[in-house]
Amino acid sequence: MNILRKYKLPEGFFLGAAASAWQTEGWSGKKDGQDSYMDLWYKETPELWHEGYGPTVATDFYNRYKEDVKLMKEVGLEAYRTSIDWSRFLTNYETIEVNEEAADYYNKLIDEMINNGIEPMLCLEHYELPAELFKKYGGWGSKKVVELYIKYAEEVFKRYSHKVKKWFTFNEPIVIQTRVFLDSLRYPFIQDTKIAMQWNYNKILASAGAIKVFKEGGHSKDGGEIGIILNPDVCYPRSSAPHDKEAAEKFDLFFNRIFLDPSVKGTIPEELIDILKENNCCFEYTEEELKIIKENTVDILGINLYAPTRVKARENAWNPRTPFHPAYYYDKYELQGRKMNPYRGWEIYPKLMYDFSMRMKEEYGNIPWFIAENGMGVEKEDLNKNSEGIIQDDYRIEFISEHLKWLLKAVEEGANCRGYMLWAFTDNVSPQNAFKNRYGLVEIDLKDNRNRRIKKSGHWYKKLSDSRELEATDFTFEYK
Repeated sequence: MNILRKYKLPEGFFLGAAASAWQTEGWSGKKDGQDSYMDLWYKETPELWHEGYGPTVATDFYNRYKEDVKLMKEVGLEAYRTSIDWSRFLTNYETIEVNEEAADYYNKLIDEMINNGIEPMLCLEHYELPAELFKKYGGWGSKKVVELYIKYAEEVFKRYSHKVKKWFTFNEPIVIQTRVFLDSLRYPFIQDTKIAMQWNYNKILASAGAIKVFKEGGHSKDGGEIGIILNPDVCYPRSSAPHDKEAAEKFDLFFNRIFLDPSVKGTIPEELIDILKENNCCFEYTEEELKIIKENTVDILGINLYAPTRVKARENAWNPRTPFHPAYYYDKYELQGRKMNPYRGWEIYPKLMYDFSMRMKEEYGNIPWFIAENGMGVEKEDLNKNSEGIIQDDYRIEFISEHLKWLLKAVEEGANCRGYMLWAFTDNVSPQNAFKNRYGLVEIDLKDNRNRRIKKSGHWYKKLSDSRELEATDFTFEYK
């Protein structure tokens, strides 16, 4: 029997939700040649996107942002994180010519949020690399793109930093190259580990460069902060045996520390560089670049956490005819009896919030950070409506409650976590899955002109925001 208790949200601990430009705005207002990498991917392989939906209309946020900001207030958001679409914001990516219509849209969006008491938190790149730079230079494989990104960032800061105080250089900077070049799951389906690692390094360098111009431009005054949004896999070994623990450590090195260490500590792990050199897939770098990375670490860190990763030592020899891949060191492992989200295929393990919080406290100087994404994607939610047409997503309320409870426990024990943001505010487009799995506090009804309806979870989130009290199961009766 579960015993409930109430958990107080600490003073200053904020509640919010997140999305991105490409997953919400749609193509309205975009000019010829303003495709992002995501737009290009969709145009090249629309048949691979669930039921053909992609970023063409998305949630039509570009035209309906005023309506959506009102809904943000109705579901209790204190902050909203989205991105500036780099491909939309500029009309010339090399001479940094601004699309003034886009600049005005972002300016009005920021004002609309502020006027409704919602803090805007903006990311400079959430997979919106301009397609032109992908095709001309190979995207983040080129140092030229690093240079152009920093100039773009500088222009954005000049325009908006006087009223936006929380900035982020990237969202999940490891994802695109992992899916495209490491695992060859996405367009253009190329498997090349060296390219993947060069993308990783160049994004580390670009992030440090953007932080440098932010601070040199005086944008840190009046409380301005800049960070990065990472998606570390909280990784658990199958057993306490040395071979399984080593597998987890290697996974952590390639998928977590590769961005955590330079972002917070200013250094790329030497072990990682040694392994990459040994396997002829190390990125190109200079000592001057490493100095920029060292001197320009984040003020604040956003962390996206959804599900744990479990690994074990490899049980079969690596095929020597295939290129090096981090999986040389590990196999994925499925825990028997695990609780699952059957729609997304992810394990549900709320304690990962506490475990990661303790790692931040003990290994990364307990710097300020927050949960930038956490949520539950569910298919065919419209089958769960009551007589009034409101989606009854009690499973989402339970998911948020259990994860937030573990996060608050960590805060009680000294973790410097400043807030919790749900993915997502509304249902939105996901890469290739489109609208298949719904994550929002607010429904986007594709059968009814994309009209919005607050779900049961949205009303619940508002009560949580107003009361500052979370009711969830008592730890005394769990995880003995």
